[in-house]
Amino acid sequence: MYEKIVEAAKRIEGIAHKTPVLTSTLLNELTGNQIFLKCENFQRMGAFKFRGAYNTISSLSQEEKNKGVIAYSSGNHAMATALTCKILDIPATVVMPEDAPQVKTAAVRDYGATIVTYNRGTESREEIAQGLIDEFGYTLIRPFDAESIIAGQGTVAKELIEEVGELDYLLVPCGGGGLLSGCAISAKHLLPESKVIGVEPAVSDDATRSFRAGKLQSIENPNSIADGLNSPSLGKITFPFIKENVDDFITVSEEEIKAAMYFLWTRLKIVVEPSGAVALAAYKKLPVKGKRMGVVLSGGNVDVRKAGDLFKDIRD
Repeated sequence: MYEKIVEAAKRIEGIAHKTPVLTSTLLNELTGNQIFLKCENFQRMGAFKFRGAYNTISSLSQEEKNKGVIAYSSGNHAMATALTCKILDIPATVVMPEDAPQVKTAAVRDYGATIVTYNRGTESREEIAQGLIDEFGYTLIRPFDAESIIAGQGTVAKELIEEVGELDYLLVPCGGGGLLSGCAISAKHLLPESKVIGVEPAVSDDATRSFRAGKLQSIENPNSIADGLNSPSLGKITFPFIKENVDDFITVSEEEIKAAMYFLWTRLKIVVEPSGAVALAAYKKLPVKGKRMGVVLSGGNVDVRKAGDLFKDIRD
């Protein structure tokens, strides 16, 4: 699978941003480790999802491109699909929940995609998408459970490791597992001795449960503030990759996510969304010192008008 990540890196080169790696003396002092933050909040459309979407959609046949594509997502995958289709001049339709963050739905519209909304409590986005596929012949761009998506996301860790070198640990947020499985494949190929840790919200811990049980577990309507990680379960493709390449999982509370997000905003002066702060929120739960640790900040698409509500109970 790593060779597909290498191919994806070539395909997205010059299109996707090679995102910066930031360090913080204060963060290193607080953790007792050397932390390298891979800032996918600076990626095009503001999240790592662009990598997988572009790798997948640019590889379609001309016939598939002409008919158009469809995706379902609460936000970042929707934005990535819409932006990719704008770049490649491909018609795009996106199925999004009615309560998706306004900043994300606005971006999808600005990129020119057609939005179809649904009630996540009573309707199935998969069924809605399939109905449109049956009617119009669209190609489905899955949010995480496809090898081309995983390969694109795996370029995150490939870039990080090629820039900073040896890592003892790599912390990666996990929703459906596309980013985690891709990054884990890259890490284990390039640094076989490194430990890859998946991180997810405690209220949306289906991946942790699946990893511990050795079989897929699911959660009905997970509802973390980290909306990008509210997938009900890992995928049939991502789960085997995770079982093979991930060393452990850590869960973090909603309060810990807010605190990590607040730290990144106030001390590093970078805007991340709750999902983007999840991996950093786990650093206190790794009882290690003197290690080199990579942390993936997965995205920055947050409605800044509502960010104050997340921070109002935090005390310095």
